[in-house]
Amino acid sequence: MSYISNTETDRAEMMAAIGIQDFQELLAPIPASVQLKEGLALPPALDEYNLVRHLQALAGKNDDLEANLCFLGAGIYDHFRPTVIGALQSRGEFLTAYTPYQPEVSQGMLQAIYEYQSLICALTAMDLSNASMYDAATGLAEAGLMATSLTDRPEIVCSSAVNPHYREVIRTYAESTGYRLVEAPLQGLDTDLDALRSIVSDRTACVIAQQPNFFGALDDIGEITEIAHRCGALSVISTDPISLGLLNPPGNYDVDIVVGEGQSLGSPMGFGGPLLGFFACKQKFVRSFPGRIVGATVDQQGRRGYTMTLRTREQDIRREKATSNICTNQALIALAATIYMCELGKNGLHGVAELCLQKAHYAERILSAAPGVTGMPAASKFFKEFVITVPGNPAELNRKLLKDKIVGGLPLGPYYPEMANSMLVCVTETKSRADIDRFATSLSEQTKA
Repeated sequence: MSYISNTETDRAEMMAAIGIQDFQELLAPIPASVQLKEGLALPPALDEYNLVRHLQALAGKNDDLEANLCFLGAGIYDHFRPTVIGALQSRGEFLTAYTPYQPEVSQGMLQAIYEYQSLICALTAMDLSNASMYDAATGLAEAGLMATSLTDRPEIVCSSAVNPHYREVIRTYAESTGYRLVEAPLQGLDTDLDALRSIVSDRTACVIAQQPNFFGALDDIGEITEIAHRCGALSVISTDPISLGLLNPPGNYDVDIVVGEGQSLGSPMGFGGPLLGFFACKQKFVRSFPGRIVGATVDQQGRRGYTMTLRTREQDIRREKATSNICTNQALIALAATIYMCELGKNGLHGVAELCLQKAHYAERILSAAPGVTGMPAASKFFKEFVITVPGNPAELNRKLLKDKIVGGLPLGPYYPEMANSMLVCVTETKSRADIDRFATSLSEQTKA
């Protein structure tokens, strides 16, 4: 039996099947100006073995975090991923599953989502969690729209200490739906609370802040929430889930909506994705919740079961009437987060957060000792990220560090012009003391030159 098809015969049969006489007829809808006039200069075909070797050689030209130390964060982080995550996440039942419309054949995925929601509620101290958003940026934007709908107010106030990429997404959502985004300024690396008090008014639907903020510093979330509530606005907080192993959860500050990026919970950095936005809120806002919720119930025999509940059908078929147009969820990434949180448990998550905190403070101290380098303000509170100011251009410094196989911090100048000589450095539990010392040595050599 031959496994090699007759290309000309196959082409003739396909053209006959669709009723054309000539291959050019198939291309007729494509403008002649963009059609190829001659064949592509392709190399000869390769068998499977040599094709794999060729692809491996091409991939080998890329750099990766196996060969480099990474001190880059700013929303996507290099945390350890237990092996069990890949082993369970790659099972066929989960890997190919989509939105579980039919509960009778989707109990496994529905239970996984239900457990994910329960864990997010426990982590944030909130009443409800949905089945996940695309990422933290869209989650914050949806929270802003949800607040404008609930309060019938036209303005969203957002701290300038919120991730600038998140703010751009919020701005895009707000401008396209007729709402106004107002940014509260910084005082150092924190939200300027006095300025925030003067900005928030009876036109404010919500106040959005981040904890830890974009610079890794700890804002006064209790005071920010009080400022919002004093004017009848909602408090919306974006948080790093790893930090909640140590920090007081947002729910304990009476925050109304909590959003965050769940990539830290068991997913790799990749090339910036895929990501996972978690979204939690108070019980009284359940009817305005974006996305969908999975609930637990019992069947006629009293057996526990799971099904989607409170899902607004308008999201699929009457989108112009929907409270949200988030129609799907990141179930596979949410599964990784669920496995991660179950594997580590409360004590494990506390341990990871403690390591991040201690290693970041050690790194800030020794990096600040490099020639011309200035660290965080005295007595500043920060978690796993911090800002250093360096002599010269941070982007050029990063190029030099890369020669030593070190991925440096994020240059802040493109986002905050007043910080043109500063970079945001991240240190997670994956960095050893030797790794941090190596970074400090390389930084000293580059800044001394």
